[in-house]
Amino acid sequence: MADKIVIQNLQKGFAGQPVVDGIDLTIADGEFIAFVGPSGCGKSTLMKMIAGFEQPDSGHVAIDGVVRKGPNANGILISQHGSVFPWLTVQQNLMFGLHSADEAKKRELADHYAALVGLKGFEKHYPHELSGGMLKRAEIARALVVKPEILYMDEPFSALDALMNLRMRTELLRILEEERHTVILITHDVEEAVHLANRIVVLAPRPTRIQAIFDVPFPQPRKPSSPECQVLKEAVLKELGL
Repeated sequence: MADKIVIQNLQKGFAGQPVVDGIDLTIADGEFIAFVGPSGCGKSTLMKMIAGFEQPDSGHVAIDGVVRKGPNANGILISQHGSVFPWLTVQQNLMFGLHSADEAKKRELADHYAALVGLKGFEKHYPHELSGGMLKRAEIARALVVKPEILYMDEPFSALDALMNLRMRTELLRILEEERHTVILITHDVEEAVHLANRIVVLAPRPTRIQAIFDVPFPQPRKPSSPECQVLKEAVLKELGL
């Protein structure tokens, strides 16, 4: 696979304190990368720099060979805080980021992505009328409808209970089988990383750097409870000092 994202000597500090201390990483087109590390190590700061929301003090991020100077339409962030507008219906939320002048085509595309994430029949519902899992589905659909090349996911399922978290992971994998995206995930959940990613990048405590990288060679669909996944999970946890 061709290189999609190239990160070279990325460094960032705040108030004179280093936060990210020299990250070098290459991410292939269509690859699913998971970053794991202790709380406060700088994972979200690293994600913001890759996505273009913050500029590094030194080093750079290149997307398709072009050095990133700020956020653009080729990537969408899905965070733990939610991104849907409460005053708009599911359909209206999905149409919001579409710029076609043809309203019928925008509605058709919005309804297609609502169906893709399992929200067919709920297009006219408002966010407060949806369950937590349905709301997260709407957020994913809102990100996918604009056809981003890169999905940036910052603890997207952390507010869900364990069963819904597993359901949403399975749903995401199903969607990624139909639509090709490069995905960068930040998570505290090592099992989630083993379940979803092609590679797991373990970050050191602040100032963060890459401490280890684990390949996840198991084909999808994979069961997080399988013996081989459990062995890998234990290896990642050991690297984290647990």
